[in-house]
Amino acid sequence: MPSPGERIDELIATTPDWRGQTFARLRRIIRDADPEATEGWKWVTARRPGTPLWEHGGIVCHVNILKERVRLTMHQGADLPDPRHLFNASLEGNRRRGIDFYEGDEIDERALEALIRAGVAHRLAKAEPAGKPRKRARP
Repeated sequence: MPSPGERIDELIATTPDWRGQTFARLRRIIRDADPEATEGWKWVTARRPGTPLWEHGGIVCHVNILKERVRLTMHQGADLPDPRHLFNASLEGNRRRGIDFYEGDEIDERALEALIRAGVAHRLAKAEPAGKPRKRARP
């Protein structure tokens, strides 16, 4: 079974148009923003091959290659500052926020790196200390 990183490499290689290039660039930006983030692959179903994601204290973001766009979704995006107004998709939810990139779009790398770092900081702030028992919900 290939590792998540190998699966991401394969996804980029099998998407040789602008979307694969954009995905590769987003991957580099995510890695630059948080070198400690781990790559993962989740949500595999009979109809979907799965989704590449990055985790650090929980899922920070995932990227989907869609028909006419590439979408980066921040899992706690609704809680993050977005002074450059990067979020342009999935704005109606209470938790996630997305950024759709279309062919020819400019990517504000500095603002995106800052957003990724904010997502990691948010996740780490919410992470429970090791060994601390979780509170159980009352019935």
